Amino acid sequence: MLHGLVNSIDPYFLQILVNIGIGITLALGLNIITGLTGQLSLGHAAFMSIGAFTGAILTLRTGIPFSLDLLASGLFTAAVAALIGWPILRLTGDYLAICTLGFAEIVKVIFLNLEITNKALGLTVPAPRSALPMPVIVLLVAMLTVIASVFIQNSRFGRALKAIRDDEIAAESMGIDIARYKVQSFAVSAFMAGIGGCLYAHFLGYINPSDFGFLKSVDMLSMIVLGGLGSIPGAVFGASILSAAPEFLRFMSQYRMLVYGTLLVSLMVFRPNGLLGGIDVTALVLRKLGVRPRGANRGNGEKKS
Repeated sequence: MLHGLVNSIDPYFLQILVNIGIGITLALGLNIITGLTGQLSLGHAAFMSIGAFTGAILTLRTGIPFSLDLLASGLFTAAVAALIGWPILRLTGDYLAICTLGFAEIVKVIFLNLEITNKALGLTVPAPRSALPMPVIVLLVAMLTVIASVFIQNSRFGRALKAIRDDEIAAESMGIDIARYKVQSFAVSAFMAGIGGCLYAHFLGYINPSDFGFLKSVDMLSMIVLGGLGSIPGAVFGASILSAAPEFLRFMSQYRMLVYGTLLVSLMVFRPNGLLGGIDVTALVLRKLGVRPRGANRGNGEKKS
């Protein structure tokens, strides 16, 4: 039934939807470390590539079910992130950005020279072992990523990350273990990137280390900046727009980065917090539906008689 429904959708439109789903997963992962924790990372494409090649190699060498493949790719990527996170997350600001950028280039060069990744020729990835069609899997993963992001943001862990983002010294004085929370957020972010990379590899059917360069990290960073740093609806919106944009701007593909640059500069001038940054989307929707958000009467100046 699901296969028939998927086959009835136009393949071109379906490809755009899958790209949006993968983009949402990747953007929400980056949003945890950059938007929620306030640590600028330019190496997210490296974690995406680790997840992509891990998933592809597991499919080629073991043929395990795709659900286990996804989980293994995410966990291995998270383990790598935790391993490198201890030394590099002691840095902040521009130094951290440069370090993560250097790590991404190191990973790309390693994959270009490994026999198991077929060096510069890349890997042809067979179809995953799953009863569900690939577009349905991508949709389910994107929905689970949104739910997990909401849970993380509203949890004690998420509040600690926000405290670190706002003021590290104040957060540490309140007893928050800065180093541990940073590494944990880095690992969670990489876990989502690894899953997104695994989906990307199996959907396209071919991956090459050169596909995961600096511009891929910039694309993902642009998604969360466009929507609003730290905003989950903003990350979803930004990922949807920028994942579909290359298809709609195909007639001017040579100037795509020029359009992105102009868009981001305009955004920083007229809307520094992003399109949905600082907006309580839940309260806005409730007001449109005629439902008064909880706590709306607070601070209205009414006095008890």
